[in-house]
Amino acid sequence: MSATRTIGLAVDAEEHATILPELQRAAAASGRDLVVDPDATPEDVDYLVYNIDSGLTEFSAYTKLRAILNTWAGVEAVVGRITFPDGVPFCRMVEPGMTQGMSEYFVAHTMRYMIDIDRAVTQSADGVWQKWTPPLARQTPVGILGLGELGAATGAKLTALGFPVHGWSRSLKSLDGIICHAGDSGLAEVLSKSKILILILPLTPGTREIINAARLALLPRGACLINAGRGPLIDDTALLDALVSGRLRHATLDVFREEPLPPSHPFWGHPQITITPHIAAETRMDTAADAILEQIGRDLDGAALQHIVDPVRGY
Repeated sequence: MSATRTIGLAVDAEEHATILPELQRAAAASGRDLVVDPDATPEDVDYLVYNIDSGLTEFSAYTKLRAILNTWAGVEAVVGRITFPDGVPFCRMVEPGMTQGMSEYFVAHTMRYMIDIDRAVTQSADGVWQKWTPPLARQTPVGILGLGELGAATGAKLTALGFPVHGWSRSLKSLDGIICHAGDSGLAEVLSKSKILILILPLTPGTREIINAARLALLPRGACLINAGRGPLIDDTALLDALVSGRLRHATLDVFREEPLPPSHPFWGHPQITITPHIAAETRMDTAADAILEQIGRDLDGAALQHIVDPVRGY
């Protein structure tokens, strides 16, 4: 008879309240000999559901640990700051609810920019009747920087709508419907074609301020930018300058160097910037719990875990 495996929790209080019942549901539905015990002593925990806001940074007491399963997609707050036990994989969160939410966020703002909904809002407020002819999707090339799960899903939705999509990643990929690029020359090519640019890269030493003044200058004049990756992907001063010069028409920003965004920040109230409060890639606890149980099931069946973080790459 197989031994009971224990799933422990080390997450912040708000997340604890929402994910615990979903983990209990998913564990019961799995048909496996699993128990979700938020009060388990560390030496009894086999799988730890974790985020860094729990305050846990020392794992030596977790002597049976088989995997640490992050509840967030982003891991830059963890990598390089915390040393995990040797041989224990640390996995970032990839779950269908988050993927759907992120891709829908990008599609919504892409359509907004293509049709120029902001112009309609302004004219409505001002009582102005002035017609224009919006371009079609096929006339609006979109660039996506970052072709992981979220970027690939976004690209698939946009290509289905008829947008020409160019994507860029650290290493060259092959994705149906997306023209894929890599390397410095590939990045320059994507930027030069992107009437709408989407950022969904992880934050690493190689991606920090990847969008700077020189690269913004490669965009077609009047391009729009949507960032839901990480705030420091962009040089903030260069972004503001590009808006003033007309290189950029508008920017939608969901992520920032400091969150919440300080009230004095020049992004607030800027007529060419839309701010959303880090809502594009929320973890949906029901589908996240199912994803966690799927990972545990893989381990119990002797299969390799997915989405294991490589500390060298930083994601």
